Amino acid sequence: MSETNSQKEWRTAITSNQDGKILIRGYNLDNLIGNKSYAEVCFLLLKGEMPTPNEAKMLDAIFVSSIDAGIATPSSVAARTIFSGGNSLNAAVAGGILTLGDAHGGAIEKAAKMFQDYLKGKENIKDNDIAQMAKNIVDDAVKNKKRLAGYGHKLHTVDPRTKRLLEVAKDLNFGGSYVKLAVAIADEFRVKKPEQKLPLNVDGCIAAIISDMGFDYRLGKGFFIIARSCGLVGQVFEEWMREKPFRRLAPHLHEYDGVPERG
Repeated sequence: MSETNSQKEWRTAITSNQDGKILIRGYNLDNLIGNKSYAEVCFLLLKGEMPTPNEAKMLDAIFVSSIDAGIATPSSVAARTIFSGGNSLNAAVAGGILTLGDAHGGAIEKAAKMFQDYLKGKENIKDNDIAQMAKNIVDDAVKNKKRLAGYGHKLHTVDPRTKRLLEVAKDLNFGGSYVKLAVAIADEFRVKKPEQKLPLNVDGCIAAIISDMGFDYRLGKGFFIIARSCGLVGQVFEEWMREKPFRRLAPHLHEYDGVPERG
């Protein structure tokens, strides 16, 4: 079989990089630079087509909502500690990204899968049916002591990022069935488990919005990585500029609780 008729071992439909020309999904990168925003080109890269103005604004809002959450998160602590040990900025940022798992950033993927599984083929579902679906989901979670991804927060009783993202989604017409279901579940939790404070958090909100935007749930963690990478660069750079190397826990923050000295 000739080389022209055979398939190469590595193939991509995303980017073509040839001498003097780079194409992103068929668009010349020269024309994108200075004319399209980072969020717009991210949408193009992930979905294959240019976003509408509203899609671009919504994706940009999602990135901003998750760009950083302070020094105390696992990813920030890991990134700054790795840099403090004498490693490079890129190694430290990569280490921070490696901490993004089911408990930190991964809830977007899990919540989006849940929403998409429940609403598969039912995108035009009526509001009354969404309310009943939410009731059934929460009843099952309470009965079987399940924890639903995208609900609850260690710090916020009401996640301020969720409130603002829902406002933006409404303004940009992304308050579809997925967002309605996500909000309805939170409303049910307020009724069934008021003492537990299980608000729709930013991860669950993003999961619902990207579902209404037509993104596959498997991109959920990817959205968080794209957003938080910038925050991690900022955290590591601050560590570089402000702190001495070799971070160490203060004595009052740790203790030994093993067996005493043995003979």
